Amino acid sequence: MKNIMEKLSFGLVLLAMMAFAKAGTEVFVSKIIDAPQAREVKLIETEIEPIKIEIDLKDHTSFLNAIGLKESSNRYDAVNRLGYLGKYQFGRTTLKSLDIKTTKKEFLSNPDLQEEAMDRLLTENYKSLRRYINKYEGTVHNGVYITKSGVLAAAHLGGAGNVRKWFRKGADFKDANGTSIVTYMKKFSGYDLDL
Repeated sequence: MKNIMEKLSFGLVLLAMMAFAKAGTEVFVSKIIDAPQAREVKLIETEIEPIKIEIDLKDHTSFLNAIGLKESSNRYDAVNRLGYLGKYQFGRTTLKSLDIKTTKKEFLSNPDLQEEAMDRLLTENYKSLRRYINKYEGTVHNGVYITKSGVLAAAHLGGAGNVRKWFRKGADFKDANGTSIVTYMKKFSGYDLDL
């Protein structure tokens, strides 16, 4: 009976200590019972931080958003100082090569047309660079880890011809702002594109 009473007393003291601890008070209890197994107990309330899990989606849509963010802050109505248009900063020559005949005003006010232009450009660049992508993807070439999305981003910046030249001769093309195709290869590496 004495053993049961000791356990019950100990349990009540623990409950009281937990209540104090929840109130943010440190509780010290010394010699709860006069038994040989008595020991000092200290409860301290601690805050447990929730675990934050960040998932870096690297799918086709994320790729388009990342390119758009870099090119124009994802603004369909953007025009830069050199006259490049829209979310992906298309030049008139590129639009013409994609068989997109439109006015500046129509292009800037039509997000669907801009997305179609980007899809066409990615498809054309992939066709043009498929041999290099198949040969080098997953390897390091000229000091750069090669992925399909990185190569196609570089082609968006500097054209497929400059990307081929980089593969053959290591020549790193830079645009009018001084951004190199190697920068794009690295920055936009590893996305899973729907091509």
